Amino acid sequence: QVQLVESGGGSVQAGGSLRLSCVISVRMPCTGWFRQAPGKEREGVASISSSNRQNYDDSLKGRVAISQDTAKRTVYLQLNNTKPDDSGMYYCAAGGNAASACRPIPYQFNYWGRGTQVTVSS
Repeated sequence: QVQLVESGGGSVQAGGSLRLSCVISVRMPCTGWFRQAPGKEREGVASISSSNRQNYDDSLKGRVAISQDTAKRTVYLQLNNTKPDDSGMYYCAAGGNAASACRPIPYQFNYWGRGTQVTVSS
């Protein structure tokens, strides 16, 4: 029923920027971005509610920004001043959490995209 399609991934040199996009088939109250590097667990990056309430992982706050275009059902992730450790698969996810409970925690999300690869070279 709910489908998510990510785009915008690719290769970038350290210090560069990337903007990822996620188109969602159905409007959902909570959306998030996650990432997973080889050999590591999936971690939360950022989340945004339908009321535009945003939350970020503390280690990434200041380098990432999440935004949305509700009319287009699209959520964006801006990643600035990239580092090689930012490399990995980035996933977009959606859930039914209320704004007060919309945080980038994997188990809170019911629907997931297939991911888009990000590679940051040194």
